[in-house]
Amino acid sequence: MKKILILYPHFPPSNLAGVHRPRLFAQHLPAFGWDPTVLTVHEDHYEEALDHNLVKLLPTELRIVKVSAGPRLGPIGDIGLRAFSSLYKKGKELIKTEKFDFLFIPIPSFYCALLGRRLHAATGIKYGIDYIDPWVHEFAGSKKKLSRAWWSTKLANFLEPIAIKNASLITGVAEGYYLPVLQRNKHLLANAVYGAMPYGGEKKDHLAVQEMQDFDFLFKKTTKLQLVYAGALLPKAMPLLKIIFDIISKNFKKFEAIEFHFIGTGTSHLPGAGFKIKPIAEETGLWEKVVFEYPSRLPYLEVLAHLSRADAAFILGSTEAHYTPSKVYQAILAERPVFAVLHTQSQAVQVVQSSGMGHVLDFNGEAELDKLQDFANQFLNFAEDVANNKFYLKDPEIMEATSAWSVTQKLAGLLTESLKK
Repeated sequence: MKKILILYPHFPPSNLAGVHRPRLFAQHLPAFGWDPTVLTVHEDHYEEALDHNLVKLLPTELRIVKVSAGPRLGPIGDIGLRAFSSLYKKGKELIKTEKFDFLFIPIPSFYCALLGRRLHAATGIKYGIDYIDPWVHEFAGSKKKLSRAWWSTKLANFLEPIAIKNASLITGVAEGYYLPVLQRNKHLLANAVYGAMPYGGEKKDHLAVQEMQDFDFLFKKTTKLQLVYAGALLPKAMPLLKIIFDIISKNFKKFEAIEFHFIGTGTSHLPGAGFKIKPIAEETGLWEKVVFEYPSRLPYLEVLAHLSRADAAFILGSTEAHYTPSKVYQAILAERPVFAVLHTQSQAVQVVQSSGMGHVLDFNGEAELDKLQDFANQFLNFAEDVANNKFYLKDPEIMEATSAWSVTQKLAGLLTESLKK
């Protein structure tokens, strides 16, 4: 067995979406010859609400090493910065005393990527960076000089080349997440292994939901067609949402028997705080008629339970081509029909279409936003197909190919190849 140290500052019981990628990798890596240890920050230092049910999903034999983090200093609350020194010291100790073969760092937190190069310099260990999100990109408001977003963009452009200079492996949720990295740092094309791995679905998570029946649901079942959108809404998805709500408003009579429930979309973990959908729904007259929002973040298994309770899932992508929402895999594994509005180049388009579990209204970025004007016709056709039970999993292999098991198998192959570099 090769030994891999997975460094990620959030881990269950953290309820942040990013924890599931290292969680599932750690769960399946032993099957492919890699013995994982997770180096993370103790949950006492997390600022988000905790979800202790997530801990029950972890393999009992998984070794988890936890370190401390400093306090928040005004606007500086990033866990990667607060725990940078602790993660470095413990990482160096583990690598030197236990002879790990590889260091794997999913990001964000983006600052943790710098630990890869530092630990490589201190111990000689090979390291890889896994892009859950792009690091260098235009943040919302980044064109406004001297704004916080402007500084974030400048800092990302400065720090990323430093962090990845000696990386042996560069991976991402999709090619669009890491290909620009290789284009900006061309030495990696020869010096590093690279590959794309989607989030991957885990059927065992959905089985766990069935075993835990005691959930407080946010909405009651009615005779209406109820759709759930679960999780964060990207800033570049907001223009799409405004167009869609405007279309629904203009065709209100046709949508009276439909409900869209947005769950966990807010900007705060506090109950009822941080509404993002409600203001747009109020402007278009849809609030609490067609559109409902529950902004606080729900525990992961409760989100899956709400997906199972709904008649269908609503997926809203982004004008960015790289965005591949993990919600797609969760909805299909929950055996819910999917209506998705996605960039044409998103990998999720093929997943929905090949599975036979839904309908995609795709558009090729900002230049094709006019295609969304057909939303009413396409969605109402989808609603009719849901009522007639026309959606079923036509190609189980598409889900197997994107399962957490298969995705981890690909990672294991890339890790083995990177050791030869």
